[in-house]
Amino acid sequence: MSLAGVDVAVLAGGLGTRIAGVLGDTPKVLAPVDGRPYLAWLVDWLARFGVRRVVLCLGHLASKVEDWVARNPRADMEIVVSVEPSPLGTAGALRHARAQLGSDPVLVLNGDSFVAADLAALLARHRAAGTEATMLCVQVADAGRYGRIELDEAGRIRRFAEKEAGGGPGLINAGFYLLGRAMLDRIAAGQATSIEQEIFMAEAPGRIAAEVTGGPFIDIGTPESLAAAGAAFRRIVGVPA
Repeated sequence: MSLAGVDVAVLAGGLGTRIAGVLGDTPKVLAPVDGRPYLAWLVDWLARFGVRRVVLCLGHLASKVEDWVARNPRADMEIVVSVEPSPLGTAGALRHARAQLGSDPVLVLNGDSFVAADLAALLARHRAAGTEATMLCVQVADAGRYGRIELDEAGRIRRFAEKEAGGGPGLINAGFYLLGRAMLDRIAAGQATSIEQEIFMAEAPGRIAAEVTGGPFIDIGTPESLAAAGAAFRRIVGVPA
């Protein structure tokens, strides 16, 4: 199943405070991973699933990302930008970019985390579930670091648990979502700033479907995880020609 007709929104407007000491004035989405910007690895990977249109939701240091996009055109993919006038949060960034997102559903992903998942399977799950939202969840060794997700018997989200030290293995939010037109329109019409806190956690149990993957899950938001990301991307995406 191809994602050729699915727009992708990359949430990349954050300040990157956890990694600012390493990156300086480089935006997090352009963080160097094995000699290439993270964004270059990401769009190469998305292209494998047939993605043809990506909207970068930008804020902090947006001009540097715009310059990179202009200097790296792709014949197989349209990459456009939506620059928020001030920090709007994840939901606010989607609200600001809503007019540029024309597909139903839209794949939304965090610009500082990556999981090696089958996006075609995620799309198939979303369509089969018939929900307004489907979240990619990944199994990790310490779910307490992120906040655990509990599923019901139908594979839908029953509960979001808060972070807890020493939580042990479990499912977490991988930062990849398929959102239908109705949910996107509600976000656009509202005032929410956080997708996770104000949109997803406000949904009744069973209203959000889940697709579970084993990963690996890569968070490039810390110096340690960024340094370790290169080997993973070479294995998952391959060495560029």
